[in-house]
Amino acid sequence: MRYWWVNQNQTYRHEVRGGYLWSPKRKTNQARNPFYDFMREVAPGDVVFSFADTVIRAIGIAASHAYEAPKPLEFGQAGAYWDMIGWRLDVRFSELRLPIKPSEHMSVLAPLLPDRYAPLRPNGAGLQSVYLTRLPERLAAALIDLLGAEARDLVLGYRVAGEVSIPAAIGLVEWEEHELSRMRSDDTMPETERQAVVLARRGQGIFKQRVMRLEHACRITGVTREEHLRASHCKPWRDATNEERLDGENGLLLTPSVDHLFDRGFIGFEDGGGLIVSPVADRKSLLRMGIDSQRALNVGSFSIGQRRYLDFHRESVLLRSSFLERM
Repeated sequence: MRYWWVNQNQTYRHEVRGGYLWSPKRKTNQARNPFYDFMREVAPGDVVFSFADTVIRAIGIAASHAYEAPKPLEFGQAGAYWDMIGWRLDVRFSELRLPIKPSEHMSVLAPLLPDRYAPLRPNGAGLQSVYLTRLPERLAAALIDLLGAEARDLVLGYRVAGEVSIPAAIGLVEWEEHELSRMRSDDTMPETERQAVVLARRGQGIFKQRVMRLEHACRITGVTREEHLRASHCKPWRDATNEERLDGENGLLLTPSVDHLFDRGFIGFEDGGGLIVSPVADRKSLLRMGIDSQRALNVGSFSIGQRRYLDFHRESVLLRSSFLERM
């Protein structure tokens, strides 16, 4: 279990009532932002302290890993809704009956603030630049003590946060269905091309044929039987142009379980063939799917085109933040 702090001044009512967190992937100038990047390392069961208008108002329990999703419509239009893709987390929030103002308790909290990526200034003022940041366990414990029994019950599971059921990865499902609907109604494309692009979503059809010119077995399990393999996009179908959706170099042959891990960012690959395992991936589940995370694995070389697409996967899909490695 990890502990996180989220600043929600402008988005509190949407995110807490909607049961999610959402952030862009990068700043408007396309620079990396640690407070967006941290979304990639939240795991189900992690605790989220919600800070809004100088007060800790709610506690959430993460219900999913991060996944790609469009900006929620209720945030207001800032560019096209379907064209602004960020990180989303499903979170079961409970609003607190007895919220606290951290600025009134800085004699306790200030000595526990981390040197890097702190959520508050030493005087207790919030930091406008912070969205999501990780809390040291001692700081989280102090906040729980200040919030009292209500917070302890939520964190320990004696009280369930967010009684409303949250469909898993609903933002991702909505986005893919939107893209699929748009493809099916696109009269500017020849029917055969439209069907090829739709089939490519599931790793089948022309796309799979093109991938098989480069790939001959699952990179992880070694399975070679075509009927047991899926052509998995390195740059996901949902992110890609129609040309990229059918590009054989944008694909790997993977068994369905490994395809799921790759598509959701639990694993990735270095250009040299080294397997990358996300720090939030469940090691026992990986082992049952044929991946021993304790053993270094190299799956072989990739073409120049594949390396280009794998770079996108590492930057925009893989659930790993380089900023946390520095903490």
